[in-house]
Amino acid sequence: MSLILSGTDGLSDVDGSAATPAIRGTDANTGIFFPAADTIAFSEGGVEAMRIDSSGNLLVNTTTAQTGAKLSVTGGISGTITSGTAVASTSGTSIDFTSLPSWIKRITVMFNEVSGSGTSFRLIQLGTGSTTYTTSGYLATTSVIATTVNTTSSTAGFIMYQDNAAYVFSGHMTFTNVSGNIWISSHIGKAATTITALGGGSVTLGSVLTGVRITTVNGTDTFDAGSINILYEG
Repeated sequence: MSLILSGTDGLSDVDGSAATPAIRGTDANTGIFFPAADTIAFSEGGVEAMRIDSSGNLLVNTTTAQTGAKLSVTGGISGTITSGTAVASTSGTSIDFTSLPSWIKRITVMFNEVSGSGTSFRLIQLGTGSTTYTTSGYLATTSVIATTVNTTSSTAGFIMYQDNAAYVFSGHMTFTNVSGNIWISSHIGKAATTITALGGGSVTLGSVLTGVRITTVNGTDTFDAGSINILYEG
């Protein structure tokens, strides 16, 4: 296709692609192209990085606008709240959320009617690598409020009340970065119809947080109901 240059239209009649943008400098695979009607896009290294679609939506690392949002980003934005993907807590001894961005300052783990096969308390551990989770150094407690108040502590993770295979927990645990690799936690939720669980704790990690694992104190009880998801922000 030929390139038209005129005083009225400027440069026209070349749409280009992510690999060969229509407008570029000396770098042949980085520039501006036009993937659809009323749409402008930007590529870097032959890959689309951003576009403005025909509705005026700004899309970064995605080509699909989120419903009701003028800005849609795949990969998260520092300073905004990003939702993970909910995981069914219906099997397995642990659930991991991995590859979290290094800029995170707060994480909320959300539990929806989560149940286990036994009486072992739940344990939430923070990760510092793709498969490495800190299993010591926590100063954490959980308390249950029913007819009496009982408190249990742990140094192996942020502990959360279970105590009965029939109980289902709905609530959340929040981790906040104080400074460096110091993290504090708090949690509250319904452990059963007439039982409230709450608690908190702290831990200093050996390096930057990259993941969250939800498991149990004994490590062998399995999940058998509900779902778990996370929110994170920087």
